[in-house]
Amino acid sequence: MGKRKDIRGKTALVTGASSGLGVDFARELAQMGANLILVARREERLKAVQAEIQAAHGVQVEVISMDLAQAGAPQVLYDQLKAAGKPVDVLVNNAGYGLFGMFTELPWEKQKNMLDLDIVALTHMTHLFLPDMVTRKFGAILQVASIGAYQPSPTYASYAAAKSYVLLFSEAVNYELRGTGVNVTTISPGVTATEFFKVAGQELTLYQRMVMMESREVARQGIRAMQRQRSSLVPGFVNAAGVFMMRLLPRRRMAALSNMMMTMK
Repeated sequence: MGKRKDIRGKTALVTGASSGLGVDFARELAQMGANLILVARREERLKAVQAEIQAAHGVQVEVISMDLAQAGAPQVLYDQLKAAGKPVDVLVNNAGYGLFGMFTELPWEKQKNMLDLDIVALTHMTHLFLPDMVTRKFGAILQVASIGAYQPSPTYASYAAAKSYVLLFSEAVNYELRGTGVNVTTISPGVTATEFFKVAGQELTLYQRMVMMESREVARQGIRAMQRQRSSLVPGFVNAAGVFMMRLLPRRRMAALSNMMMTMK
């Protein structure tokens, strides 16, 4: 773990920045003096976030309406910023969502769109923006995974598997970056007060209501872990303890326990 990175005056690109964790990541970065480029599909919401952050922190905030799940969208975004002479020093790959339900019953097109955003777009964004950071010998990427990355998760099978990819891919790349001045940090939140469950199509269970964390606190921990150049973080004592205990169980038991927590009323 290296010294804490100073991002004051740097430019941070946050995806999925129109709600939930994306907005709170943006607020945390602005509070630290970073200028922002916010990307999401919902332009009206982006503009509202832009106005709020500029008024509160006096930093520069640019908004770009774009669906990163569309083929080639990350390249279009990168080329647009490159042509405008706007280097990205911090990348927060927050855009993503989950789908709740039995794997065989969820429409394939919905699952494909989720995987295109959660895996393909995240990997492409990392591949596009990382080399410039390495050239400048300064930069940081924050990837958003999930505690689902640490176990098989029935009713969230493809989503949890996608987040396992994010976690392992990002930890491997972070190791490759030793000595470059650039780091990749992965945060794996547990249940968080965002629009996630509404989008996923699940009513909150008793377990989820009991352990839910506030979005702003998760974002705060994630940004600070990135600044301190940590490889990964599971925010919240209960979440971290749960992940540790899961590692001690046989995988078939992990699946049964995960299913119980995700479905008990």
